[in-house]
Amino acid sequence: MIFKTYLPKHIDRQWYILDATSQILGRLAVKIARLLNGKNKLIFTNHIDCGDFVIVINASRIVLTGKKLDQKKYFTYSGYPGGGKLTPYSVIMKKTPEKALFSAVKGMLQKNKLANKQMKRLRIFKDNNYYKHIAQLSNQNKTER
Repeated sequence: MIFKTYLPKHIDRQWYILDATSQILGRLAVKIARLLNGKNKLIFTNHIDCGDFVIVINASRIVLTGKKLDQKKYFTYSGYPGGGKLTPYSVIMKKTPEKALFSAVKGMLQKNKLANKQMKRLRIFKDNNYYKHIAQLSNQNKTER
């Protein structure tokens, strides 16, 4: 038996618009990670970047289930001794809800250089203002999931 790895020669990237209104943070992050990875395509190969562009609108309306809004913490570290900060998600969702979704999606991707390229194709907007990307969407079919 001969096993050969399929390598796509040309990758067609599409633009997807996802509305985050009343969607759960983790479940939405899984959908976004699959689109960025390209796992929804037949030509998916894990060592080649074949994912799509994703625009997320209304990130301020994301829902966290249970008591996660108060109990879940976001950790940042400055690199200095005593430079760790724990911020509850209730504060993050008020100030920058894009940051909460961005970190959730980043945690679901591979931990390598490929993930950095994939994260550059993610655009998250707090509200419905994605007017900068209308030109990209007008060339292709607008698809919402």
